[in-house]
Amino acid sequence: MSKKGYWMAMVDVRDPEHYGRYIEANGAAFAKYGAKFLVRAGRFENPEGPTGNRHVIVEFPSYEAALACYNSPEYQEALKHRLAGSVGKVVIVEGA
Repeated sequence: MSKKGYWMAMVDVRDPEHYGRYIEANGAAFAKYGAKFLVRAGRFENPEGPTGNRHVIVEFPSYEAALACYNSPEYQEALKHRLAGSVGKVVIVEGA
């Protein structure tokens, strides 16, 4: 059995309009690769320093699916909007 894959993102949204376009556009890629949002915004504390104003954890059926989603044409098109409206860090990890 393959281990699941996860995207973990800490983002500082600077232009809500562009970021909104990203949210609208990324759904096709997430649906195609079986993504499930475990965390999507919500209340937070950052006791060890700034982490941005939006935090997201996305679960995929496998690490390979997580990578394929990020590299897909659908997601790369959506990503243009995120990059135009925010700065952040994203890591793709294999997990349990």
